[in-house]
Amino acid sequence: MRKVLAFNYVLKDQNGQILDKSEKGQPLPFLEGAGQILPKLEEKIKDMKEGDKMNVKLAAADGYGEVRDNMFMDVPKEELAHLPQLEIGAHLRLELGNGQHIVRVSKMSDTHVTLDGNHPLAGQPLEFDIEMALVRPATEEELQHGHPHGLHGDSGHHH
Repeated sequence: MRKVLAFNYVLKDQNGQILDKSEKGQPLPFLEGAGQILPKLEEKIKDMKEGDKMNVKLAAADGYGEVRDNMFMDVPKEELAHLPQLEIGAHLRLELGNGQHIVRVSKMSDTHVTLDGNHPLAGQPLEFDIEMALVRPATEEELQHGHPHGLHGDSGHHH
């Protein structure tokens, strides 16, 4: 029987810096087995009960993966000349053949700009402080749609 789980979390890097966290009173829901959260994280927390707390450490490879060299592109600067905010660290939305991708400007020279398409957290070990807020059976509709419909399975939800 597949479940819907919802958890509060604080995500930290290896130095204890907070990278992300759930909003107060708004735990993150996911449908078990639907690939909505990191697979290694799901594996570790899927048997938690409501109210349980757990600290989960993931190696970079189990988080957003290692930094991949094939995710870097050098682009002639004039192709990006129309972008006003072109500076190192800026994020750009690119239309590529298979949809939109967010890339980060990682280097600039007089002639070229290097764009990094790796996930911003690639190459970083991650640490999650998890508190399970809700565990309930998934509804038939949720199983068909492949995602939870709110915390309590209400279908005040439109596609």
